[in-house]
This record gives sequence, C-alpha cells and structure tokens, in this order.
Amino acid sequence: MTPAAIALNRFGLGARPDDAVPGDAKSWLLAQFKRYEPLPAPWQAQPRTPVVWNALVAQQREVRTAAASEKQAAQQAFRRESRDDYLAAVGARAASALATPAPFVERLVHFWANHFAVSVDKVAVLGLAGAFEADAIRPNVLGRFEDLLLAGVRHPAMLLYLDQAASIGPQSPQALRVAERQPARRRGLNENLAREIMELHTVGVRSGYTQADVTEFARALTGWSVAGLGGAEAHADGETPFQFRPMLHEPGARTVLGRSYGEPGEQQARAILHALATAPATAQHIAAKLARHFVADEPPPPLVEKLAAAFTRSGGDLPTVYRTLVDAPEAWQPQPAKFKSPWEWSVSSLRALGRHDVPALQAANLLNQLGQPVWKPGSPAGYDDIAATWAAPDALVRRVEVAQRLAAQAGDAVDARSLAPRILPGSLTQATATAVARSESPAGALALLLVSPEFLRR
Repeated sequence: MTPAAIALNRFGLGARPDDAVPGDAKSWLLAQFKRYEPLPAPWQAQPRTPVVWNALVAQQREVRTAAASEKQAAQQAFRRESRDDYLAAVGARAASALATPAPFVERLVHFWANHFAVSVDKVAVLGLAGAFEADAIRPNVLGRFEDLLLAGVRHPAMLLYLDQAASIGPQSPQALRVAERQPARRRGLNENLAREIMELHTVGVRSGYTQADVTEFARALTGWSVAGLGGAEAHADGETPFQFRPMLHEPGARTVLGRSYGEPGEQQARAILHALATAPATAQHIAAKLARHFVADEPPPPLVEKLAAAFTRSGGDLPTVYRTLVDAPEAWQPQPAKFKSPWEWSVSSLRALGRHDVPALQAANLLNQLGQPVWKPGSPAGYDDIAATWAAPDALVRRVEVAQRLAAQAGDAVDARSLAPRILPGSLTQATATAVARSESPAGALALLLVSPEFLRR
C-alpha cells in the first residue's frame, strides 16, 4: 500500500471515486479534526436522547397501564416504534459514513462506539442505540477520554443495557424500607456496569483488579439511574435523562484498587471513574486497542508504548493520542495487515461506488447478511477486531454475493478498470488488474474488484 492508500483505507473509510489522492497523507488526516461534524445532516434529522427517552418512558407507561386485553397490542406497538427509531438511526450512521468529509474521525466514532458497546438485543436499548452514538460518542471523540467515558456510562442506553438502573445498595434507605415493608422481596446490587467499566472500558482484565474491587465499585455506583423509571416523570426535553437517586445509594466509604473513596453520593463513583480514566493500565489498554484496530491484529509493542505514553502525558487527550498514531512509522507499513470487518467492507464498497446514502432498511439488512448487525454485538465486549473473526470461508461467500448484487445495481455506469486506481492508488496488484480487465462484463469486473485481496484488506 502506498501512503495515500493507507490514509484513505487504513485510517479512513475507503476512497471515493471523486476523492483527490492526498499529496501529504499525514497532513490530510490531521486536517480532518477541523472538518469533523459531531452532528452532520443525517444525524440532525434524528431525535436527541431526551426526546427518545421521554417517548420510551411514555410508551412503557402505556404498556404498564393497559388493560389485560390490550397489553399485548401495546407491547407490540412499543417494539414497532423502537425498531423504527433503530432503523432510522442505522440509516443516519451509514449516510454519515458515506458522505463525511472527515473519514478518519468517523472511523474513530465507530471504534469508540464499539469500545463502549451496547446491544439492541435488549428491547429497552433498541430505540436508544442511535441516540447513544449521537449524543455520548460523537461529541466526545476529539475530547478527553474521561469525558467520553463519563458520557458513555451515564447514557440511558448503557445504564439499561448493563442493568445499572436496577442496582440498589443493600444498606441503602430504599433497600431498608423495602425490607421492612416486604421482607420477602429482595432487590440488590448489580455488578454488571462496574465490571464492564473495569474489564472493557478502562484498566482491562489483566490489570490485576479483584472481585472485591468490582463489588466495591458497584456499591459506589448505586443510585446512578435514569429519570422516569418506576412511573416517575421523565425530564423535560433538553435535559439529560441521567439521574442520581440518593435513596438507592449504598452509604459508606469504598476501597477500589487499594484507594479509599469517602466522597458522598454521586461524587463517590465520579472519583473512582476519574482514577480509572487516568490509570496507567487504562493508557495501556486503550493504546493496545487503537493499535490493534489501525495497524495489526498483534499490535507492535513499541507502538503501544508510544500511544500509552501520549495518553498519560496528555491526561487522556484523545487528539494527542491520534496524532501520535498518525506520526508512528508502524502505522505506515505497506503490508495491508488488517482484514476489513463487514461494516468496514460495506462502507468502503458503497463509497467506492460513489454512493452518498443508502436506504436504512437496506443498510440494516446488508449488515445482518454479512454477520455484523449494527449495534448488536454478542456481548458488552463489542465486535472482534481481528481477521480470524471475519475471514471464514462462508463469510467470504456472503461478501461475494453482496459484491455481485452491488455491482449489478451499478450496471454499466461504473468502469472497474478506471475505478481501481482511484480507490486503491498505487496499490493494485497486476493479478487483480488483469482479472478485472479480462472479466466478461462490467458488473463482473466490479464485483471482482470489491472482493479482491487489496480491497478486502486495509
């Protein structure tokens, strides 16, 4: 791969036929920080988190108060409206990826949305997943990691996905009151959010924390909830749905990773999050994930150390880390070491065809067919970022089928022979060029290009 091809495909989302080939690849990437739009036009058409949340609370109230004979219909209506919100957000995500003037930063949005993964497998998250990316991830990818972390874990999609809204301190005022009135009813601590923040979002599983640390952190997080649950009124539009509920908070000091936290109420978990966000283990964990995503499935240790040092030195300033990545020689090795995930391949294919948008349902169905449904990973760990997950023979067969369908839709309007050097500048092998040139039809040539080794990797 040439430096221009690396900038367009490894750092970016794939070249468009009307893209000018970057003369100075590094400067082209860094200039995108100023061109990035946190809420571009496709996202501006989507409702913001408070609006989505208030509607969800109202729908849940309708289901809860419906007569027995009408409850099933109310539940079906709730699911239908949530799915409509989900599909509209998938369309906005795809359109932004296809038309963005800042594909490097847009890729970072996708990276962080997967790092702080939520899943629409949980019905309550179905209508919120798009708002999570729009309001928690997109505004914070060029800020501090701590702010991104806080926005992610306080968003209702995360609080519901990891059951934090149901967590109650065993010795909290609310728990004691329930125990007094209904001794048989037990609602207690839920450790899901605390565990995933430590294991996945910050210090990482190999950092040496213990189960006791998770439990103590979970106690500190009690009271972190969302307005409007349990029949209460939701916040008005324009306000955050996050709500701290002191009656659910476990009293007392907490000890996490050897440090004691005696702050009152919400500030206790905030103090722990600050310590986690700035911990050396978090710098290493984030550095390794970024290096794995951009450079190699087995990230070069020197690169990881450079990124971790930049993270620590800057206090978690993410643009500083990104600049270090762009400046690193390891990121510019000519071998295309990364195999595209279904999302990456789909976006780069549509960009190569000059598409600026795609119908929302078509985008969702496309990713379903390729095995990477949008916002639907199998666990809070998000989707894997290595070739072994995506390069199986049956997965490649599905890509061939999709490539043939996309090529047929393009018809004779796209000449693969002239397109190839524009989307893979200086990186097309003679074997692929010959196969494309000898194809029996324009559609066949285009399909061959989209599933060529050069296009499948970045």
